Parts: sequence; structure tokens; C-alpha cells
Amino acid sequence: MITVHHLENSRSQRVLWLLEELQLPYEIVQYKRDPATMLAPPELKRVHPLGKAPVVTLDDGSVLAESGAILETLAERYPAAALLPEAGSPEALRCRYWLHYGEGSAMPPLLLTLVFNRIKGAKMPFFVKPIARGIADKAMASFVQPQLRQHLDFMESELAQRDWFAGPYFSVADIQMSFPVEAARARAGLDGSRPKLMAWLERIHARPAYQRALQRGGPYALMD
Repeated sequence: MITVHHLENSRSQRVLWLLEELQLPYEIVQYKRDPATMLAPPELKRVHPLGKAPVVTLDDGSVLAESGAILETLAERYPAAALLPEAGSPEALRCRYWLHYGEGSAMPPLLLTLVFNRIKGAKMPFFVKPIARGIADKAMASFVQPQLRQHLDFMESELAQRDWFAGPYFSVADIQMSFPVEAARARAGLDGSRPKLMAWLERIHARPAYQRALQRGGPYALMD
């Protein structure tokens, strides 16, 4: 049976969702974040040296990490759900692009947003705090926020051309893209000014498999 090493409020929620879409049996090993650092616990390093989620143990005993690799591997191994477009099609090319784009391009400015917000709220000597806040605000205004706007505008324009990221049908690309879009909704200002992205979020949240994954995985703070 497939085992998902599931860290709360993390990318591993996407793996649970995919497994529900595939209607595969699986078990979950739950991990809690350190309340002070919000990092994964050291126990995850027993499964994979980097100690990050998601990590899955496949039914052949092999261990696989990295969201895109996990999603693509599972979708290839269990093709009955047709979550990968036909090989060689334009949709397949777009699907591969979004599987890489989700972490390679969309997530870095979102992570920087999280880092700079934590710097601004971190405990430090009172005389240092204005300097730290000034540096963080400058970096956000001059680099991070323009990058966020550019990426959100790009995603909005793509969904203006089709209902789903890879084409006219739901695919594994939409599962991969759920985390950066939900993170943008929670922490980076995504709102009704980008109606295509907001409508896409409503569609994925309404999928029964998505709802089942939430029930199995527990509370998901990115949706707050």
C-alpha cells in the first residue's frame, strides 16, 4: 500500500488529493510542524534525508520525494483516471510545463513573501527592528510584489483561454498548481480582481476527491 508522510499545512495535501482522484488505497503518517519555527520535525529525515514533505513510500517499497515527481509518477502508474493528457498532444506539453512551473517559478516569490513577513514580525532588539522592517519592506516593494503581480497576471491570462491549466479538462497540472494559487489567495493578495483564478479555485474545492483529501489530511490552514 502507498504511504504518504503528511506534514500539516504543506504540499503533501496535493498528494492526498491525487490519491483520492485515483481512488487508490493509502495510509497516512502524520507529522506536526514545530510551533516555534514552523519547520518539519526531525522524524521526517528518517524517511528522506532532506526531511521535507511530501514524501511517499510507493507500493513497491521505493521512496519518492518532490511534489511534481510524485504526482507525475502516480498519474503515469495509474492511468485509468486519465489525469495525464495524451502523450505528444499540446495538452501534454502544457501539463508538463505547469508541473514544473508550480514549484520552479510560482513558489519562489510566495516563499520570499513568507520570509520577509516573518522577518518583520521576528523578535529582535528595538533599535534593530526599524532597520529590519525597512529592508523587508524595500525588498517586497521593489522585487517580490512586482514578481507576484506578474505571475498572477500570467496565470489569470492562461485561465482566460481554457478552464483548466493544461487544457479543457482537469489534469494533474491542476493538482500541482493548487498549492501556489491557494498560497497566493491566503497570503499574497489574490482576490476577485482576478476572477478566472478565483473561479478555478472554486472548481477545485468543489471536487469530491479534494473534499475527501481534506477529511483524511486534517485542517488545511492555507485555506484560511
